[in-house]
Amino acid sequence: MPKIKVRPHGELCPEGKEIEAAAGVSLCDALLRSGIDIEHACEKSCACTTCHVVVRKGFDNLNEATEDEEDLLDRAWGLEPESRLSCQVMLADEDLDIEIPLYTINHAKEDH
Repeated sequence: MPKIKVRPHGELCPEGKEIEAAAGVSLCDALLRSGIDIEHACEKSCACTTCHVVVRKGFDNLNEATEDEEDLLDRAWGLEPESRLSCQVMLADEDLDIEIPLYTINHAKEDH
């Protein structure tokens, strides 16, 4: 089972956290099931950027991003070369180290 190190995030995970999740589960689902309430305004359908994460370790072992995901990522706040939408990352057997950006672009959320 892969381990996911989540770096500290002021609101969602102030102390940081290390979780385990089964291979084949999306990173977004793994975070949500572990009590890390990452935004997912489009209900994980690859239609927004609110579940954007930066993969600090393990990026090269992930499934490839689709063209739709890459197009959406171009609009994400704080885009980096190792950015992914957590709803599109399917966990394999490799460990990950991720960072959740401080901000998201969510026009439906009042306090963004």
